[in-house]
Amino acid sequence: MQVAFLLGFLIILISLVSVFWNGFWKRIAEDVKTVFQKDPAAKNIFEVLTCYPGLHALWMHRMSHSLFQEGFYTIARMVSHASRFLTGIEIHPGASIGRRFFIDHGAGVVIGETSEIADDVLVYQGVVLGGTSIEKKKRHPTIKEGAILGAGSVILGAITIGKGAKVGAGSVVVKDVPDGATVVGIPGRVVEPGELRPKVDLDHGRLPDPVADALRKLEQRIKKLENK
Repeated sequence: MQVAFLLGFLIILISLVSVFWNGFWKRIAEDVKTVFQKDPAAKNIFEVLTCYPGLHALWMHRMSHSLFQEGFYTIARMVSHASRFLTGIEIHPGASIGRRFFIDHGAGVVIGETSEIADDVLVYQGVVLGGTSIEKKKRHPTIKEGAILGAGSVILGAITIGKGAKVGAGSVVVKDVPDGATVVGIPGRVVEPGELRPKVDLDHGRLPDPVADALRKLEQRIKKLENK
């Protein structure tokens, strides 16, 4: 029942948007291609079109964002609310999202009103782009090109995650992250200097572990002292 409702809603949505948005189908094709590039589990086009909530949330956000920009705030919020109900992903209509954006798995993702996301950003489940102020100004993060936000990471405030940066799973980031850097922990701290990567790096198991490194150095020092 829910799948049928979702498919029906998407058909209506696509029909409406295609009427007034030039280049709509080209963007759809680019979105599908992005899924195949960033998710090795994707098997075929039909599966991607029907079984990827991150893709559905992105399409619905584009419509709600267009309505929001035209001043139809309540209708825009209704569309985003429907998207949250259907996909489990909450994207405020005011958020700005670039091309080739991909939300993998998607459950629990929250993107606030003044968030700005550049092209080629990859986001995993449970990511939160939250604000730290109740003032009506820029209060959510800016994510630059090619950044990767690991599962459960929380980025708070009007800070910038640099181009090609990686945020480790479960990290809480409250300060700017340089281009190409890797940040982990609570609060998030840079553990690997900036180094821009030529392609998407999905090997999250190779993130630096500063605690383990410190313990390893301490153990080596103790052994040296014992050998004296």
